[in-house]
Amino acid sequence: MTIWVGVLLASALVYSWKLLGHLVPERFVQNPNIRSLAALLTVAMLAGLVGIQTFVSTDGIALDARAAALAVAALLFYFRVPFIFVVMAAALVASLLRLWL
Repeated sequence: MTIWVGVLLASALVYSWKLLGHLVPERFVQNPNIRSLAALLTVAMLAGLVGIQTFVSTDGIALDARAAALAVAALLFYFRVPFIFVVMAAALVASLLRLWL
């Protein structure tokens, strides 16, 4: 099996889950507890992905330019800076730190 077969198979499986979501009864989706749980799970998954991509390297846990860029992004988000400027500032911080370190 080549990589492309795996990618296409994974894409088809993910798309099938999306289609199956339309079969969920409306009363289940409108339940306030389920809505709250879905919102919290989304944030938790995103936080986990950001944490893994930022602090984990092949050598273990690492504090490098990615952590500094994430800190800059968090600070700018706190001050409600538009997203595109947050991305540009974080990329600039990461690239400058990688040049110096």
